[in-house]
Amino acid sequence: MMGEIRSLVELAACADDAARQARAIAQFSHTQGLSVGDAYRVQALSVERRLARGERRVGMKMGLTSKAKMVQVGVDQVIWGRLTDGMAVADGSEVSLSGYVHPRVEPEIAYLIGEPLAGSVSAVQALDAVAGVAPAAEIIDSRFENFRFSLADVVADNSSCSGFVVGGWSDPSTPVDNLGIVLEADGRAVEIGSSAAILGDPARSLVAAARMAEQAGERLEPGWVVLAGAATAAMPLRAGVSVRVIVERLGTVAFTVTP
Repeated sequence: MMGEIRSLVELAACADDAARQARAIAQFSHTQGLSVGDAYRVQALSVERRLARGERRVGMKMGLTSKAKMVQVGVDQVIWGRLTDGMAVADGSEVSLSGYVHPRVEPEIAYLIGEPLAGSVSAVQALDAVAGVAPAAEIIDSRFENFRFSLADVVADNSSCSGFVVGGWSDPSTPVDNLGIVLEADGRAVEIGSSAAILGDPARSLVAAARMAEQAGERLEPGWVVLAGAATAAMPLRAGVSVRVIVERLGTVAFTVTP
């Protein structure tokens, strides 16, 4: 049953408040039609509220970067979200579940942007703009009740991005197209995969990020972090767990959830 139709500004405020208060909300698509284009506008407006509170834009995350996930949700395009410094978690630090609704963690490859990058570029051009690569973990957290959402819902909710942890940077020439990746909980392997699960090569995700940034009137800025996408399935977080991501050649990144 359709309820009150809200403006994009109202939806952005609702998404931002839900993230800030760690509160579950009803799917936007339950009460009104929302195109993916409108959803990206809601995302931008929501993140603008974070910036107005003093946070700083520091990057971009890519989502739905595995073919299996695309088929699962019936799309043929990746999605993206915006990273701010308020989402950054220091490697080796503690994280409280009180700031999340349905927190999960995914292992990722992170790129450090060294030169401005935007538009239709080749993989070689994209990698030429990279200043470093690193192991990373993304904390995803849908604010929608029961972790259920449409494609437009998840895009409006900043593509579920809530936190990210980046390990030490390696030389940008380090090949990352097929690296073994392990996601551990309390020293036990929970998920094992390869960086090749990220569009066959994480560089393709970087190419997509440059293209989609330009479509939004943005560019990837020097110093920004780009999360290429999940290399395995996500693991739900629980109190007290120690999380570690191990990436062949690149090293490790870790954090602990407070008891």
